[in-house]
Formats: sequence, structure tokens, C-alpha cells
Amino acid sequence: MKVSVLAQNLSGSEIIKIAGEINELKKQGQNIANLTIGDFDSNIYPIPTELKDGIIDAYNHNQTNYPPADGMLNLRESVSAFLKNRMGLEYGANQILISGGSRPLIYSTYLALVDPGDKVVFPTPSWNNNHYCDLTGAEAVLVETRPENNFMPTADEIAPHLKGATMLALCSPLNPTGTMFGKKDLEEICDLVIAENQSRGADEKPLYLLYDQIYSQLTFGEYKHYDPVTLRPELKDYTIFIDGGSKCFAATGVRVGWGFGPTEIVSNMKAIVGHMGAWSPKAEQVAMAEYLVNETYVNTYLNKLKSDIQTSLSTLHEGFQNLKADGFSVDSIEPMGAIYLTIKIDYTGKATPDGHVLKNSADVNFYLIKEAKVAFVPFSAFGTGEEVTWFRASVGASTLEDIQQMIPRIREALSKLK
Repeated sequence: MKVSVLAQNLSGSEIIKIAGEINELKKQGQNIANLTIGDFDSNIYPIPTELKDGIIDAYNHNQTNYPPADGMLNLRESVSAFLKNRMGLEYGANQILISGGSRPLIYSTYLALVDPGDKVVFPTPSWNNNHYCDLTGAEAVLVETRPENNFMPTADEIAPHLKGATMLALCSPLNPTGTMFGKKDLEEICDLVIAENQSRGADEKPLYLLYDQIYSQLTFGEYKHYDPVTLRPELKDYTIFIDGGSKCFAATGVRVGWGFGPTEIVSNMKAIVGHMGAWSPKAEQVAMAEYLVNETYVNTYLNKLKSDIQTSLSTLHEGFQNLKADGFSVDSIEPMGAIYLTIKIDYTGKATPDGHVLKNSADVNFYLIKEAKVAFVPFSAFGTGEEVTWFRASVGASTLEDIQQMIPRIREALSKLK
């Protein structure tokens, strides 16, 4: 059967492959601690009560017809106020686009700005930029990052790749690492973008910056979220933000995302999202509009969610640091934001008790699934090579007790490798 070149060349999701293995073991009655999915178990982390009540009320009042293509005006106004109050970002309702989560916003940014063959620069590991390049025919330029910099890209690493590029795609806090830009590091990258655009002629396409800050409200301790436009206001004409309520309100299935940026670009994104039919459900928009402007509700929920997520991440981090102290070839990076912990499990080349050699990070992961009943995601799923022995651990679908109990199982499983 003949299909399109795009369909033939589009690569599948490694996370889905891992999920298939987990589901097969669950069918056999095994209980697997699943730290693969960037989601929340809604029984552990329910959405805010006030938001849920608002959604139900909106459905009871028959708010079930098509919403406007760019989102309900009152929601865009609420988002505008939310951005100003919490981040000091000034964007009017006409510069904000609502969609069914953040994915349509990222895709529509690519479609609005990137032509086939255009260069898109992004770090590895990062989430899904390689697939969006495939979908748009862009030339993907992968910037390898280092654990010494918490897997966040630096200006020195990015600089050689910006000449002639159409877009630089960044994310902070970063999926998959849960690490963040420091102020100085992001300022240096912003200055590169400014300098590159100053070097281009009036008839040349500028270098745009896609800035995914969907986890910006989930930061821990002394770590602070920074954004390009606050640090360098002159980037406002070239920066498209990706944001929404999916992560900060544990509302991934509610599907209310918001993007914002230059009016002309957002208008083009609106047309694209409209043709995709990728708008957020109207009842959810109505409820989110009312919820966002109640600072008491928002602060109360975020404080509790952040505390619980940080406790789980810190517990997992401490567990891996204890394993490291006991001589195991593992490591982890202190949690900074999002729902992820970056962990190292350096056991490639080792043999299992039955003599099977673990050739790469995927082998190590599937061994842990079977022997320790715990599943992570290798960084190879986010654009690195399979030889990289770092993994993403997501705590949103696990209880604190689950996390405490998995460390001894990991210890035992790793002890069996030779």
C-alpha cells in the first residue's frame, strides 16, 4: 500500500514502545511503577476543585458549541492578566491564541514560520522538536548538551548553528530533564539571537525564538524561571511563547493551552489551528477563564502541587544519590522544576544473570522494567544517541510510597548485573 513520503519517514515514539512493554506485563498481573509518562495520575493529583466545578457548571449551562478560532475572549483576557501578574509579561488578548493543549501551538508555530528546508536549531535532549521538523520538512540542527550544564544548552554550543537558521526552539524548565536556564545563560543566548537578526537584511526572514515555558509555574526552592522577553525586551517581535494550564494545574486532559507572541504571527497561527480544528473545548475555556483570575485559588493549588511534586522528586534524587554513595554506577541531577528528574544508570555492557548483554540504554530500561518493576525513558527518546546512559523519570503518576519502595528494587536489580 502506497502512503506519503512523510508517513513513510515519520519515526515512531520510543515512549509508546515502552508503554507497550509495560501494558503487556500488566496483563500478566505485574505491578510496574511507571515513571515514563509526562502526565499526572488524576487520582493522586486531581485538577483544582474550583476548576472542575466550573467545567461541570459550564456543561450544565450548555456551553458546548464551537468556540472562537482563537479562543474565548474572556479566557484570552484572563490569560493576559495572568501573564502580567505572575511574570510581568504584557500581551493583549489579540496576541494570545488558545488551543487544545500546547501541541497544536508548537505545530502551528512551525507551520507559520518554517518552510521546507529551513534550519531549526534545538538542543538534545528535548521533547518532540525532531518530529515537528519531520512534519514540516525542516532541516533539524541538533545541539548536543552536557550533564555538566544540567543538559541545558549554552550560548557557546548554540552560536555555531544560528547563521541562516529560521528558528531556535528552547524550553525551560526542560522536558525531559527538569532543569532550567540560569539568568546569565539565557541572557547570553538572547544576545546571540539579537546579534544574528541585526546581521540580516530587510528582505531576509529573521531568526525566531520558540520558547516553551509550559512548566514555568512548577519551580522549586531557589530556582527561578526566566524568559527571553523580560531579559531582552527587543526580542518581543521575534519570540513565540508556548504555555498553558496542562502542567501547572495537573490538567493535561482538560486541554487548555495558550500561546502568545507578535500579533501578525499569532494571527497566522490562529488560521492554522482553526483549519486543524485543534481548539480547546468551550466549557473548559469558560471555566479556565474564571479560575485563572482568582489568585487565591491559583496560589493555594500551586503551593500544594509544587510541595508534593518536589517531595517526590527529592525522594527519588536522594535514593539515587544513596545508591551512588554505595558504589552503584548511577547519578541524578538536583530537581529544579517540572515533574522530571534526570537520572544516570550507567550499566551498558553489563550482563544479566542469564547472560544477556545490555547493549544500550533501551536494554537497561527494559531490564529494569522486568527485574525492578520500574520504567524510565532513555534520553534516546529525546534525540540523543542510544549510548547515552541518562534517563527521564516522571513522578506525576506515582505516589510518594511508590517512589520510596522502588529504590530497594532498583538496588537489587542492579546488584545482579555482572
